[in-house]
Amino acid sequence: MFKTILFPVDQSREAREAADIVADLIKIHSSDLIILSVVEKKEGSAMNSESEVAKILEGAKALFSQQGIEAQIIEKEGIASFAICDVADEVNADLIVMGCRGLGLIEDGTSESVTNRVINLSPCPVLVVP
Repeated sequence: MFKTILFPVDQSREAREAADIVADLIKIHSSDLIILSVVEKKEGSAMNSESEVAKILEGAKALFSQQGIEAQIIEKEGIASFAICDVADEVNADLIVMGCRGLGLIEDGTSESVTNRVINLSPCPVLVVP
């Protein structure tokens, strides 16, 4: 059912917890896994360092590898919500799985979370793991 699953990751605890759900879905559906992280070149963003984002991606890939799951990693630069949706479209993702902090993940200058934007813009279904 889900041939390709896109899993955007950041430094949050919620993303790490969502990884268990992603692993289960991958095993159930024999899906391809694409792990994405977005470098946000803006002041005060925890995700503005390319080297930090690369570490997050490699850590996530290693976590899935320990469970026998091969993953492709993608690093993009830009606004997280738009980059996630763009990549989902580019790779023809069947599902995006995201961790959510409830009222967290707020982008500066907006009243909307990254998760809400992805839900509204996504070319495919989005599973939000609280």
